[in-house]
Amino acid sequence: MKTDLKIAGDYLDLIVMHPASPEDVPRGEYFYEWDGTEEYSSRKFACSVEKQPDRDFVILNFADIQCHDGEAFCHVGEFSEETMDKLIRRTKPDLITLTGDNAFDPFAYLRLIDFLERYSVPWAPVMGNADHTGLVSEFWADYRMSHAKHCLFRCGPKGMGDGNYIINITENGRPVHTLFMMDSHHEETQQKGSYDHFTSEQLRWYEWAVKGIAAENGAPVPSSVYMHIPVPEYRDAWESIHDRETGNLIPEFASAPFCKVHESYGFPLFNNGFFALCKKLGSTKNMLCGHDHKNCFSIPYEGITLTYAMKTGYGCYWERETNGGTTLTVRSDGSTVTEHHYIDPEESSVKMFMLEYYGKNLYNRNYGD
Repeated sequence: MKTDLKIAGDYLDLIVMHPASPEDVPRGEYFYEWDGTEEYSSRKFACSVEKQPDRDFVILNFADIQCHDGEAFCHVGEFSEETMDKLIRRTKPDLITLTGDNAFDPFAYLRLIDFLERYSVPWAPVMGNADHTGLVSEFWADYRMSHAKHCLFRCGPKGMGDGNYIINITENGRPVHTLFMMDSHHEETQQKGSYDHFTSEQLRWYEWAVKGIAAENGAPVPSSVYMHIPVPEYRDAWESIHDRETGNLIPEFASAPFCKVHESYGFPLFNNGFFALCKKLGSTKNMLCGHDHKNCFSIPYEGITLTYAMKTGYGCYWERETNGGTTLTVRSDGSTVTEHHYIDPEESSVKMFMLEYYGKNLYNRNYGD
């Protein structure tokens, strides 16, 4: 009991003491001014994670963990943490990413940060449309994550949202693959009745960075974009793998264990042209999103692999058949392989979860306290 009270006290101190807006901290310390006129420099505008030359670089993604405060400290959070722990131990990632809707409320956010920090693995989140719902502000989460020892999160350019930043995966000091971590915002600020997405300024920033990285390295560098809300082309990719006569998935995908669309798409009602821009520039080879918890696939479409990352845990809503995470494995030549990793809920040791979802009275078994 004393330990629980201490944790609660520590969390309350963090919530109260952390600034709620950029105005509460020295100007320019977190967001930077950008108008596109300054020459790109990876030293100034990107961070890097070094890849070992003799092995692939594994990026493990968690999607839509999405616990409320009360859930984070009960069987909902316990099951999510068990799922993440199994994934980390199985895949042995060099980098952990989160594609938004990471947590609803401040205690849940702080617990998630504490959990990820235990592994001493670099981790990099983007913000989702629900991350701000129970917080004082999104900047409160920005501040807390940017101060976590192993977190690579950066606020990014001023006026473009929370968390637009660049990670270079380097080998012998040179980038072999770049990750663009981008904020796809909330809903109904860009068009009534619609989810938001990247603004025109974000597209300009992305193009500036892609061209700048290529110029700096003497050649284009393959890249991937991590975001929360998908682009409309995800629907086109899904339709492209169906047989037009039968309506069934073509053989290549019919046998894939995690290839499904079981809920309405949550992309915006407008098309901001981001996918077309990525095709034109030729750098981005992957897009990974979350947002739609019951959709899960990875489909090559017009030169870019569009991936719905696998939902992690059962916060908010889920399907038991697709619980887990997604890896993006980077090779020395910058090419990548995407794979979904299923964690079977029936193998959980969380007693309340098993009782709730499978009707198994585990209290008669010796699982300990």
